[in-house]
Amino acid sequence: MTKYQFIEEELYRRQQQSHLRQLQTVIPLEGADVRIGNQKVVNFCSNDYLGLSKHPLLIKRAVEFAERYGTGATASRLICGTYDCFQSVEKKLATLKGTEAALILNSGFQANVSILPTLADRQTLILSDQLNHSSIIQGILLSRCHVLRFRHNDLAHLEELLEKNIDKGPCFNSTRARRMIVTESVFSMDGDQSDIGRLVDLARAFDAFLVVDEAHATGVLGPGGMGLCCGKGVDLTIGTFGKACGSFGAYVACSRKLRDYLVNCCAGFIYSTAMPPSVIGSIDAALDLIPGMGEERKALHAKADLLRLRLQNLGWRTGASNTQIIPVMVGGETEALALSDHLKSNGVLASAIRPPTVPEGQSRIRLALSAHHTMEHLEYLIQLFEERHFHGNH
Repeated sequence: MTKYQFIEEELYRRQQQSHLRQLQTVIPLEGADVRIGNQKVVNFCSNDYLGLSKHPLLIKRAVEFAERYGTGATASRLICGTYDCFQSVEKKLATLKGTEAALILNSGFQANVSILPTLADRQTLILSDQLNHSSIIQGILLSRCHVLRFRHNDLAHLEELLEKNIDKGPCFNSTRARRMIVTESVFSMDGDQSDIGRLVDLARAFDAFLVVDEAHATGVLGPGGMGLCCGKGVDLTIGTFGKACGSFGAYVACSRKLRDYLVNCCAGFIYSTAMPPSVIGSIDAALDLIPGMGEERKALHAKADLLRLRLQNLGWRTGASNTQIIPVMVGGETEALALSDHLKSNGVLASAIRPPTVPEGQSRIRLALSAHHTMEHLEYLIQLFEERHFHGNH
């Protein structure tokens, strides 16, 4: 056995199961178009929901901040990396989210894998939605706590688990034991929403700490487009700037006391170099634009409703989606890959999502709509799905 045998075996296993992934070089063009090799295709898998990634104001402010502050923050936030622009953007964000405070982190994955272990210990019980993102799952594993998974968006099941674990279980042999509920407001692979109001009620009734990931709601849902948790009494909201905000990075919105706790105890924040000032500039511009983009959001959701209905009328299953994310359920990995290849050969980029990102037998094409998509784009996409017939998928 060579020292690389485990690598070769794993790659072979993934190839045999149609799980092997490869990087694909993409060159962004105008609007929703990208170039892959010599082919121009319409991109239906970008998370740039409002089309802000190439907005002139974001680019202009990124350049302004780079010229003013330099290309790097030069240190972690606790050393000398907290430039005044960080604090002004965090204050603006907290105002928009309706919380006492906010804190910028370097990425959504980093936020979840470092914040959850900061909040939980081995005495903690975490109740996690069955379809939570991998970053949440990894964060829970790193906390080494006791975890129970409730059926996806089944809050009756969540309440049942909370009732059953009020005063028993390995995590409740300490007076300092904590209960946490962790979920997403919009689920990245299914495009459905959580009932935030009822989650808040359950958290209060059972004295549980509620954490909600707003990555795919920020910018497109809620008051001023700032997410479904605004004004709802969620203990900690996590979100990203790399999707509808068109930039990069992550945030938490919370109380001042909780922000102070994270600044002092969250290793992912403490030991990371602060983000480049240019990125902070683009975030600042996005936060100025998003509250005034109500018409763009309305148009985005109207297009999503239309596309979802037309696909369903053709016999395709789109799950419980009711947002700009539309999964087209296929089932098998090879079938999903074949459908993705069919779309790509006809000028549409729509990636096949396979296990372990989604459960076994639930491979799909994940369509993500953007403000850049036109009705002509949608009609052409619908035509391609109409042409493609897989036995058993309709």
